[in-house]
Amino acid sequence: MPTPTLHTDLLLLEPYQPADADDFVALLADPEVGRFMGDGPMTVSDAADLFGRVFSRVYADDLFDVWAVRRDGRYVGHAEIKRTDDVEGHELVYALAQPAWGGGLGTELATALVRYGFDRLDLPRVYATVADANHASLGLLAKLGFVHQQDVTEEDGTVTRVLALDRDA
Repeated sequence: MPTPTLHTDLLLLEPYQPADADDFVALLADPEVGRFMGDGPMTVSDAADLFGRVFSRVYADDLFDVWAVRRDGRYVGHAEIKRTDDVEGHELVYALAQPAWGGGLGTELATALVRYGFDRLDLPRVYATVADANHASLGLLAKLGFVHQQDVTEEDGTVTRVLALDRDA
């Protein structure tokens, strides 16, 4: 099933279009945005390659849902929900561009992803993995009811927190 378009009060989540390439690359190559994502900020080249794979693999093979996040028609971030063996379930992934920080959009975005996971994918539980230094995301997820499950020490010595939210919570 192709990635659907989702609406919240302030946000539009829709499948990426080729014209979103520059915004996607700028977001994932931003050192402040990327410092808590995966292995850290991406190079422009790696982010561009990843954007290509969104179309050539993720959408083409219907692997998981990936959205461009917009507010008032402007790109403000990225979101996805995907199966991962790291937590034996589905993980929420989201990132907002710096100008969108601090205005409650992260909470609205994470809420939309949780709702989608429970209501549309019929998941019993959703997960999030967050760097222990990412206090903003940890606080946001705690506010939504996510509960700490375990810590994972990464190869570089940093700690990633695994959080979960049950549908019945």
